[in-house]
Amino acid sequence: MSTTVVVPARGGSKSIPRKNIRPMGGLPLIAYAIQAGLESSLVDRVIVSTDDEEIASVARRFGAEVPFIRPANLAGDMVTDFPVFEHAVHWLELADHDRPDLIVQLRPTSPFRPKGLVDKAISYLKERPDADSVRAVTPSGENPFKMWQIKDGTLHTLIKTDFNEPYNMPRQKLPATYWQTGHVEVIRYRTIIEKRSMTGDVIVPVEVPHEYAIDLDNLQQWAFAEYVLKNGGLDLVRPTQPKKQYSSSF
Repeated sequence: MSTTVVVPARGGSKSIPRKNIRPMGGLPLIAYAIQAGLESSLVDRVIVSTDDEEIASVARRFGAEVPFIRPANLAGDMVTDFPVFEHAVHWLELADHDRPDLIVQLRPTSPFRPKGLVDKAISYLKERPDADSVRAVTPSGENPFKMWQIKDGTLHTLIKTDFNEPYNMPRQKLPATYWQTGHVEVIRYRTIIEKRSMTGDVIVPVEVPHEYAIDLDNLQQWAFAEYVLKNGGLDLVRPTQPKKQYSSSF
């Protein structure tokens, strides 16, 4: 099976301006996702989908292909993953005559990937012909059986269940729950094109240890990630300095 990594990296991030090329541990954030794709023994190509020429230039310096510039209408704040990946897959097939069997999404904003995670996720999907996709998850820090919505000034449980007052039960007696981390997603070509979905119906989990599950949505999380990168002792995929010294504008 041919496998292509797509790293989505638009230029207009608001909460952390220019975050995809902002230095993390001295190197641009996007380089972590690119390196995870390059180190995978099961990946044939690593491409970056961006609307931004500076991001494209940085991506190429760290080893990715940028065969197209994403249209501006697919780079807005409210654009979901599906049209971005549909565009990438169509471009590869029509312009590059490349139709990969598996598409891997590596989000720059989940940079701390354990070594071997990408290969593991790809292998999981190859071993499950009934599955449409694989998605990274980690045990949830807060159990949704104890979560609420506020309606008309009163609390209403988030999850309907047969448990008697699960919000009053010990957490050990509640089912284990997981949240998606964004580290890696592997999707069959036919899931995107035929089912018009980024997941399909049968989704296989690949678990990520909770200490790697740092997502970057604000500068406080960024500062914490920098601390963990320096002091956390994590065995993760780290980018290397390109042959020509990289200098940041930050």
